[in-house]
Parts: sequence; C-alpha cells; structure tokens
Amino acid sequence: MGSVLDTRSLNRATLARQLLLSRAELSAEEAVAHLLGLQAQNVKPPYFQLHARLRGFRPAELAQLMESRKVVRMVTMRSTIHTHTAHDALTLRPLVQAARDREVGAFRKGLAGVDLERLGELARGFVEAEPRTMGEIRAELLTYWPDADPQSLSVAARCRLPLVQVTPRGVWGRSGQVRLTTLEQWLGRPPGEAPPAHAVDDAVLRYLGAFGPASVKDMQTWAGLTRLREAFERLRPRLTAFRDENGVELFDLPDAPRPDAGTPAPPRFLPEFDNLLLSHADRTRVVPADLKGRTWTGNQAHRTLLVDGFVGGLWRWEDEASLTVELFGRVSKGEKEHIVAEGERMIDEMGEGGERGEIGEMGEMSEEGGTAGSGRASAAGRRPSVRFGSIHG
Repeated sequence: MGSVLDTRSLNRATLARQLLLSRAELSAEEAVAHLLGLQAQNVKPPYFQLHARLRGFRPAELAQLMESRKVVRMVTMRSTIHTHTAHDALTLRPLVQAARDREVGAFRKGLAGVDLERLGELARGFVEAEPRTMGEIRAELLTYWPDADPQSLSVAARCRLPLVQVTPRGVWGRSGQVRLTTLEQWLGRPPGEAPPAHAVDDAVLRYLGAFGPASVKDMQTWAGLTRLREAFERLRPRLTAFRDENGVELFDLPDAPRPDAGTPAPPRFLPEFDNLLLSHADRTRVVPADLKGRTWTGNQAHRTLLVDGFVGGLWRWEDEASLTVELFGRVSKGEKEHIVAEGERMIDEMGEGGERGEIGEMGEMSEEGGTAGSGRASAAGRRPSVRFGSIHG
C-alpha cells in the first residue's frame, strides 16, 4: 500500500522539487525545462516565478531567451498560456492536442458548416505570412464563414494550430500586442505530428520530478488531460508508491528529494497563477483547507506569499520601491523580519519594470506603523519598503 506521507512531508517534498526551499544554481533555461514551463497568462509572472527559485536571477536572462527564441509563450496545459523551452513547446503541445480538439468540440454550435481542416490551413497560411493579432485572424476567417460565431472561430484557430506569441510580447521592459504565428514558423522546425508512446511516459516522470509525489489525478489536473492511469501503471515498476493522509495513492521517483517535514521553508513571494498552486487536484499540500478561495477574486488570481511553506498571505506591488503584504494569520517577529527581508530583496532585484501597471491594480491600503526597511537603495533610488495590511483597501 505504501507508507503515508503527511501534509507537511508532501509540502516539503513539493517545495524541494519546485526549487522553493532554497534558490537553485540553475540557468533560467534549465529551470524552465525542469518546471515543464511557467504559467504565463500575464507577461511578468514568469520572471517573478524564476526570481523566487533561482540564485542570481535577473529579468534580462529570461528576456534574452525570449528574444533568441529559446523559450516561447503558447497555449499548452489546461488551455492556458505557458512559457516553455523550445524543446518542450515542440513535444508538450502534441501531447495535449487531443484536449484542444475536445475544446473545439464544445464550440461546435458556433462552427456549423465550418470545415475545420480548411480553417486550419487558411489560418496557418495567414499567420505564417506575418504574425497576426487574434482579431485579425478572426476577421480573416469570417470572410470565409460569415455566419459562424466569431469567438468560436478564434477558439478553433487557437486550438487547431500551435500558435506562439511573438516578441516583443513577453519581453521584460518592452511592450507589444499579442501577435501570433505558428510554432513551426517561429522556430523553423515543426512539432511532432503525434506524441509517441514514450512521450507520455517521459512527461509523467518529468512531472513527478517537478511536482511529486503526486497522484494520477494530480497530473491530470496539471496537464488538463484524462486517462493517464495507464501510463502510471506502465511505469509502476520504476516508481515508489505512497499514500496521503486520505488514503490516495501517490507516485514518486525513487531518488527524488523528500526532505524531513521539519525542514525550514523560507518565505517566498509568488506571482499570480504560479503553477505551484495549480498543478494538483488536492492543493492542501500548499493551500491550507481553511484558506481555500482566499487566493482568488472571481477568475483573477492574487499574488501569494508562502509562510513556512504554505500560502500565508497575499501581496501587492504599490510602486517601484514598496510592497503591501496581507497576512492571513499571526507570525512571529522573526518570521515577519524574514518576510520583510525577502520583500526588500525582490524590490531591489525586480523593482525596475515591476511597478504598478503590470503587477498590481487592486486599490490602496497601508497599516499605520507597518513599514519596515533595510536602508538599501531600490532601482528608483528609494528605500525598499514592505508594509503590512489588507490589499483590498
């Protein structure tokens, strides 16, 4: 049946895989590969994800990878935008293609009379001639199918084709509309037509290396796929099995790190949509059950603070030199000092380009007497400042 891993043990194991117990000595490209991509609905979060995980990371490193096309932004897992290495974009997109095809099926009413094969061919030719906005793609397709639902045409194009967001979109310190072309056109090499059997097994092993120990349902949640049980069973002789406190079977790589439950976990500031919070069916290994729902408003994720390895608060970037932190519970004076120090570090290293506009627009707030600073100079020449209070105003 496998031994039982309690919640704290699962937490520490997952943080170790996620490079969040201590900052790793990896390049940005190596980290993006290890993590199987970075959730990237917004432009800045991938940069902040790497800052929380890598020693010496600076935004220019990931920006250079974007501009050199060594990493790309595209729809993959869960039908969401991810930042992937070029290799993973080529291999993971075919892995989730069946799910994208099912997504098109949900819009079939708006696609009555539309030949999806022809739609894919027309859209491909249009975006490979030059990168296009989704509005331009939709308008082009409406000339062929004027009675179709415009949104359904957009979904069909996005799902049928492996479309990437071309730079300067996604580059730190630059701006630009979302313009799309095919992965094949952008990289100069095609993705696989269909994933070979071993690609699924490889993805399972890599997922466990980055998110394990995990259940079959956990990986299905991460990937937005179903029917992965067969792959886990095929790999069972190569894996170690555990149980969580509810009796759910968890799989893991035999030699993967599983630190002691008492291992210290430093505070970490995570951006919205960090995959740490989205890649398990049971998120209590990171999000305490009594805090479920506190990290979201509607469909918008808040930026979260890890305290002792678990979600313990939210944060908002006030301006280039100051943060506001909302704690969900009491913390010791020493822990508060560590939070302030980590926040000041982030301001010092990420402040330029991370100011209001990209990072936070949730209203004003402060707590009287709740400011602490180390005296270090920020990018703007001001003291870094971390304030405690409610981010909701």
